[in-house]
Amino acid sequence: MPRLHVIADGAPLAYAAFRGGAPAVQVRIKEADDDAVLAECEHIVAAAKSASAMVIVNDRADIALAAGADGVHGGAEDLPVAVLRRLIGPDRLVGGTARDPDTALRHQDDGASYVGVGPVYATATKTGLPEPLGPAGVEKVAASVDIPVIAIAGITAARVPELLAAGAHGVAVIGAVAHAADPTAATAELLEALDG
Repeated sequence: MPRLHVIADGAPLAYAAFRGGAPAVQVRIKEADDDAVLAECEHIVAAAKSASAMVIVNDRADIALAAGADGVHGGAEDLPVAVLRRLIGPDRLVGGTARDPDTALRHQDDGASYVGVGPVYATATKTGLPEPLGPAGVEKVAASVDIPVIAIAGITAARVPELLAAGAHGVAVIGAVAHAADPTAATAELLEALDG
């Protein structure tokens, strides 16, 4: 399971992340028709193969399968993990969003490969989120499951050590890379913190 997931809203950011060594990109494209999302995912999957990296598609098992991606991630309001697993088969990754141990355990029982836990910190990249869980919230979830925990929201390289200490396997980031002056360098910095 990759320890860094860079969430990208299109190919340019994904390419920058791959140049920085990102082992996984999660594609999250909103406000586009299915043809455009599929085409973008296909470009990203092709680039990932060259970079020996993985691609996970947010929300859309159909797009993930059609583009040849490595997996799908279901958010709190998306299809249940059990359904995503049934759709995508046994050999691809399925992630589920969890904010508490009970939800994480349910995802594990339903076939999740990992759980994304958050929001860990306050973030401006997604609105309407519940109160941040903090590292203590990550620790509770990590202690309850045997699958990897990926912490998300408000993550910076400086915050990585406390999340690893709390039991996170890795982190998923948007702003730390997307809003960086140099997304490639920001990706490399996060990887360095994870390798710590």
